[in-house]
Amino acid sequence: MSAVIIDGKAVAAKVKGDVAARVKALKEKGINPCLAVILVGENPASVSYVTGKRKALAEAGMLDRSVLLPADVSEDDLLKLIGELNADPLVHGILVQLPLPAHIDEKKVTNAIIPEKDVDGFHPVNVGKLVTGEEGFLPCTPNGITVLLKEAGIETSGKKCVVIGRSNIVGKPMALLMLRKEFNATVTVCHTGTKNISDYTKDADIVIAASGHPGTLTADMIKEGAAVIDVGVNRIPDSSKKSGFRLVGDVEFDSVKEKASFITPVPGGVGPMTIAMLIYNTLQSAERSLR
Repeated sequence: MSAVIIDGKAVAAKVKGDVAARVKALKEKGINPCLAVILVGENPASVSYVTGKRKALAEAGMLDRSVLLPADVSEDDLLKLIGELNADPLVHGILVQLPLPAHIDEKKVTNAIIPEKDVDGFHPVNVGKLVTGEEGFLPCTPNGITVLLKEAGIETSGKKCVVIGRSNIVGKPMALLMLRKEFNATVTVCHTGTKNISDYTKDADIVIAASGHPGTLTADMIKEGAAVIDVGVNRIPDSSKKSGFRLVGDVEFDSVKEKASFITPVPGGVGPMTIAMLIYNTLQSAERSLR
């Protein structure tokens, strides 16, 4: 048996198509959805991510208010800019690309974005709403994973789901989403303090690997027919590539795909969904402004 490979690019394109149609309808009502992406410095990976986000905005017909700041910008100046964008009724979403230079407090910056424009879903108010099930912005990567599960027709209700990783960006919110009645899974979170992770993963119907380490999940760690979602994006040296590296996930793809029922590839699996859900959140913010 070889797993069905979930095409994240195709699902993301579907989400983006839906967003573009709704953006068009909003424009007819005089609302032009707008996202401000703030990039501090020129970290190559961050520049690449921001380029991808700006491309998605253009494709969706959204306004792009991206701001590039020098790496030595003061924390006060960054917070002042966020304050101005918070107050601007024409801006529906604000995103500060992480990581930030060491002299800037990431927590302070994240908390400075008002919850109504926090399209990353990182503000404590939106995190609280995720926990209680109230309307707020859901973090893009975990929300994108739930869309992949639905689109692939993977049953979650009553299923055992193991999340590997407890980051605030993926692991914790992923577990909380899968606990919701909408998905109704029984969730276990494994992390660096977990002994014998395979004791848990071997019993799981769904494994979501978000550890940030290549080779975390191997074929002998899953049961036959499990669905495997790989969140990892790791650069490993590869002299055969022009860039000198290749991207791999947290899952040993070649061996695991022979045992799993479904699997996401890296690249082309979860990654495209993150940007798709970002523009979806921006759209939601613009639609809510009509209320």
